[in-house]
Amino acid sequence: MQTAYISHPACLLHDMGRSHPECPARIKAIEDQLIASHIFGFLQHHDAPRATREQLERVHSPAYIDAIEAAVPAEGLAMVDPDTWMNPHSWEAALRAAGALVLGTELVMQGMAENAFCNVRPPGHHATRNQSMGFCLFNNVAVGVVHALEHHGLERVAIVDFDVHHGNGTEDIFRHDPRVMLCSSFQHPFYPHCGADTVSDRIIPAPLPAYTDGAGFRAAVTEKFLPALDRFKPQMVFISAGFDAHREDDMASLKLVEADYAWVTQEIKKIAAAHAGNRIVSALEGGYELHALGRSATAHIKVLCDM
Repeated sequence: MQTAYISHPACLLHDMGRSHPECPARIKAIEDQLIASHIFGFLQHHDAPRATREQLERVHSPAYIDAIEAAVPAEGLAMVDPDTWMNPHSWEAALRAAGALVLGTELVMQGMAENAFCNVRPPGHHATRNQSMGFCLFNNVAVGVVHALEHHGLERVAIVDFDVHHGNGTEDIFRHDPRVMLCSSFQHPFYPHCGADTVSDRIIPAPLPAYTDGAGFRAAVTEKFLPALDRFKPQMVFISAGFDAHREDDMASLKLVEADYAWVTQEIKKIAAAHAGNRIVSALEGGYELHALGRSATAHIKVLCDM
């Protein structure tokens, strides 16, 4: 079965300003590298649908959704958070980004694809139930997870988040949901300045000091994530795939390389094979040095599609 590749042209139109690191070129950097690596044509291509109001309200409060829609400017830019801005196309892009995770979930649950990668923006893992922050409007992965739980009746779903920043929004949304495990690796101390002290048998943090390299990252995943995931036995795995821990990305100070992203993807696939019928849906989060982003995401997708 092919890996589903889900994106939408609207994701290229969301633009937070010429100097903003979360830029439309991120989508193209991944696509260009997939093409250069002769992988793009082997993927199952889909346009992301819009997330429905019902799907968003499973994760975000109605008042928050209304506030984000009301903030869309007729022209120019509007600030919704010191790091997060909207232009006239941002609402559409945000709906498509969240909708991509719903479609990915459907394709995988229906057996039409073994796994899926959603190349979408804005990213999502900092968006809490009631707050936009860190470049994020809606929590895309959370929308997909709750769709799997509510629409398909799954009882245990895991999220692996290897962005350089902690997925605080995802933790906020699922902190008290016994059906969801979150494994999150991140540089600490660093934005959003939380997550390292969480005590839970389902929220598994792996805070990494600055300058941690691939060996340190792999040790944290092996010692903390993999045993917890084996105990939890997820019926589906979602990935918040942030590539900003790469050594060439100056957003932070971790030192991962492409081989580390390939390795963690392979370990996640083993968990999915053992417990989840191989079901994986991955979504782009961070990654801001375009060349490193393209190479890292391609390494990740190459493992997803067994190439």
